[in-house]
Amino acid sequence: MVFYYGSELWQAAGFDESQSLFINVLAGTTNIVSTFIAIALVDKVGRKPLLLVGSIGMFISLSALTYIFGSAGLDEAGKLTLSDDMGAFALIMANLFVVFFGLSWGPIVWVLLGEMFNNRIRGAALAVAASAQWIANFAITMTFPIMLANIGLAGAYGFYALSALISIFFVVKYIKETRGKTLESM
Repeated sequence: MVFYYGSELWQAAGFDESQSLFINVLAGTTNIVSTFIAIALVDKVGRKPLLLVGSIGMFISLSALTYIFGSAGLDEAGKLTLSDDMGAFALIMANLFVVFFGLSWGPIVWVLLGEMFNNRIRGAALAVAASAQWIANFAITMTFPIMLANIGLAGAYGFYALSALISIFFVVKYIKETRGKTLESM
């Protein structure tokens, strides 16, 4: 949602249109840099540790955004207002979310998917996984405006923070480390 609705999100948080567009470019650049770092670390650190750190970082940053937007005031027109300090904190937390996503779930899930299926079904399994990923992106894109209208930014971020919290437990319980293993041994 940071990428799809970033400009509208930051305008709702009190930034003007040009600042919002710059923040969106900053988030995209942050994601690219984080992804390159993840690529460099994946075989040194491992897949599961990167996913775990990413999930924890995403949970913390999304929880902070939930607090920030939950404690924000409203102006006479009913628009969200943040103090300069809280606006800067929101910007930092949103970009920290992007960093943690870019270090983990963004690229690492594709590495795992390429490793977890045997050659016989790998192509079909990756096609299903890619389809599921795009369906999830579609769902987020379609539900965020509805959540924004009904439960506000704090509620939407709270929902996503809960999802990140669930991902921590998912990684701990279900993700197996594949670093250093041959495809045949998995």
